Amino acid sequence: MTVPSLMQNHQRKTYVTQLHKVYNQAQQALLQYQTDKNAIDLNEAGLGNTASQVEFIKTYFKVVQDCGTQPVPCFSDTYKKLSGTPTNLEDAEHFFVLSDGAAIATTALSNNQTINLVMEIWVDTNGAKGPNIIGRDFFIMYVYKNGVIDDINFEEQSDGNNIVNVPLDAEYRERMFNTYCLGTSGARRGCFGKILNDNWEMTY
Repeated sequence: MTVPSLMQNHQRKTYVTQLHKVYNQAQQALLQYQTDKNAIDLNEAGLGNTASQVEFIKTYFKVVQDCGTQPVPCFSDTYKKLSGTPTNLEDAEHFFVLSDGAAIATTALSNNQTINLVMEIWVDTNGAKGPNIIGRDFFIMYVYKNGVIDDINFEEQSDGNNIVNVPLDAEYRERMFNTYCLGTSGARRGCFGKILNDNWEMTY
């Protein structure tokens, strides 16, 4: 294996390790939040709005910088997709840096009841540092009201009673990855599910 290949593999592992760390922190925080609120799900716990999400992050994560509603300097001002398509972070609502150097942002999704989403957690595993590529150091994790963190159930697949099917199945995640994460549209979804499918390995 060549030195550049070794470096690339090391970088991939570094990105995924940090992503996994934020994922684990989020899972633990969501469980604790729901327990503290004595609620049956995250919507009932009151997590479905911007103010409660900001308080949630500040209470359950080690925040070292709060950038408010502006991405910079917590995040970079420029991002692109694996295809090279430029994109931006203007539609997230609140931006933070954690003590381990990762940057996270939140977006409330409580109005989107058909797929039971509560919030998005955007993660740049190394903050504003490069490469700032969706699917390399940047991912979006989707939080469902039952506490599951997965990719987005974009096609609103449910069990017929308006309860979303999560965790998502591997085939669906793969399709989302190929269509959106690798695609040339501005959509940033589909990358996180691929990491879950491949057992926390970046195989692409």
